[in-house]
Amino acid sequence: MRILLVDPEPRAALQLEQLCRTILAHQLECCATASSLPAATARLGEAAYDVVLLEPQMPQCNGLELLTRRSGLPFQTIVVSARADLAMRAFDCGVLDFVPKPVDPERLTRALRRVGHPPELNRLSGQFLGVRQFGRIDLIAVDDLLYIEGADKYSELVLANGQRTFHDKCLGRLETTLAHSFVRIHKSYLVRFSMISRLRVLKGSRYFAELKTGTRLPVGRSRYAMIKSRLV
Repeated sequence: MRILLVDPEPRAALQLEQLCRTILAHQLECCATASSLPAATARLGEAAYDVVLLEPQMPQCNGLELLTRRSGLPFQTIVVSARADLAMRAFDCGVLDFVPKPVDPERLTRALRRVGHPPELNRLSGQFLGVRQFGRIDLIAVDDLLYIEGADKYSELVLANGQRTFHDKCLGRLETTLAHSFVRIHKSYLVRFSMISRLRVLKGSRYFAELKTGTRLPVGRSRYAMIKSRLV
């Protein structure tokens, strides 16, 4: 597991890091820290993380803004804060869990065990997305999805067999649901990460992801480094 701790208080961040190392032991691959939103954004742009442990109380800003700026980065978030009144707002932003301060090790352990298995995913491998079609609901196997293209307030699902169908949720909503198997490579594209075979850079600093099917999709400049770090 790769963890990013975002907390403006160095002592609190250190205590949380020590707890994570004790709880996860050899399962912890990386534990980085950031004391501000700009620092956290920079960290997330440099490498991929599985979960962010976030303290929303930041000097002169709301730490939950990090979730609105995530730009498709596929991490889950656990809020760690003494401000219990922020819990509902945090869950509205799609966080995985809320752990109150002072942090109880057993409570943090339960939260970390949920990483990778959020309730709405329900182990999505072998699961389905419901698509409303002319008064009925069709079930699309998640394992059959190749990529999803944003279409204003809706999305277009593209299956591995070339079939296309519209979904009534926007790309951002589907990104949250498919966070651990898909990656946002562009403001308009969400792609099954395992289907990306290589990245290409063309003249004019244009970036593209080439899929195993041969399909080539644009990659946003701000997302290129993150995707490259996950492929290497």
